[in-house]
Amino acid sequence: MATQRDARDIRAEIEQARDQLAVTVDQLADRLAPQRLLDDLKATLKEKAATPVGKAVIGGGGLLLSLLVVRNLRRTRRNRRDSD
Repeated sequence: MATQRDARDIRAEIEQARDQLAVTVDQLADRLAPQRLLDDLKATLKEKAATPVGKAVIGGGGLLLSLLVVRNLRRTRRNRRDSD
């Protein structure tokens, strides 16, 4: 009789562990969902962009992009002149 009870206890523990594992897997899937990760990234970027350092980085990036566009336009015009 004691052996049967032990087996039942073991089965109950296994069932409980299985249920806990299922909950954990669901939580991980929720945390790693692409849309949630994207939303978290957006929120983090908005917070960092509001700081003085974030504004400086964005301004510097915009300036760099502008300079690259101007340089590319000048090269394109120069190449057209040279080929004509």
